[in-house]
Amino acid sequence: MPDLILHHYPMSPFAEKARLMLGFKGLAWKSVFIPSVMPKPDVVALTGGYRRTPLLQIGADIYCDTALIATVLEHLKPPFAGPPQERQHPLGGPGEARVGGEVPVLFPEHLKGVTRIVAQWADSTLFWAAMGHTLSPKGAAAMFGSQPPEVGQAFAADRSAMRNGMTGLRAGDAASAYRSYLRRLAHMLHEQPFLFGDAPCIADFAAYHPLWFTRVVNPAMAGILDATPGVLAWMDRMAALGHGQPTKFTSTEAIAVAAAAEPAPLADEAFQDDHGIPLGSRVTVAAESFGPETTEGTLLASTRTHYTLERTDDRAGRVHVHFPRIGYVLKEVRA
Repeated sequence: MPDLILHHYPMSPFAEKARLMLGFKGLAWKSVFIPSVMPKPDVVALTGGYRRTPLLQIGADIYCDTALIATVLEHLKPPFAGPPQERQHPLGGPGEARVGGEVPVLFPEHLKGVTRIVAQWADSTLFWAAMGHTLSPKGAAAMFGSQPPEVGQAFAADRSAMRNGMTGLRAGDAASAYRSYLRRLAHMLHEQPFLFGDAPCIADFAAYHPLWFTRVVNPAMAGILDATPGVLAWMDRMAALGHGQPTKFTSTEAIAVAAAAEPAPLADEAFQDDHGIPLGSRVTVAAESFGPETTEGTLLASTRTHYTLERTDDRAGRVHVHFPRIGYVLKEVRA
């Protein structure tokens, strides 16, 4: 299997979601640290404009958004090749296999719909409530107070540009919503270790990362979690999954990997045309809300679940950039 290259930075909550999914799957991956604020020239060389964190690179294929990254990781070759007695996984000790020697799955077959819906809620509604509390004026002062003023100012200006006119929750309203959501998660965890049963799924990873940001990145604001001890215990179980086997890699090396590779052949999936834009058209794709930067390229695929654009960069060469359909806007480039 080609190397998995994750472009991320340590305090990114969505990157923590991806890191934990890699750990859950027991995968080895290369770790490329990228800036937390613009400019990000090496990121843009791969994506053509998209700058949100993280990105997953496999050769000359670039996968944007953790919703799509989760799907990609789910379909990779299972990491456990030996007989059951030799398999190891964070949910079991050495020499202990999951039930029936199963490979860990992010999308349990009988729960695919509901776990995706909860994950989408967690990545949006829960996330913004958590950020509204954790990065409130009090939270921002705690997080950046020991650093030079320009660091906090640069972060605030960068995120303000990414919000692109979004209406944010006021600190008090965010805290109220956050507390309610934490209680709901606690109810889901009553008498079971994870949100949907005995093993984590995509919903757990999506719900965990905004809480991780509060607890780990800005612990001065983590007192809000204390009223839900069951949630804290679940967070400990999630953290114990680990990050798999990362090794350091540079963005220069990652761009060289892309330049030396050819994009993987596209799967034979049906074309779902909801826009009247034929394949082969020049198009742009951008996030619906947070992070307005566009990626321009040739539309190669428009399936039930994702878009694929082909583009060429002076340094990265010919790449395929992949986006999920949900949460992204496709537009034709007209002369």
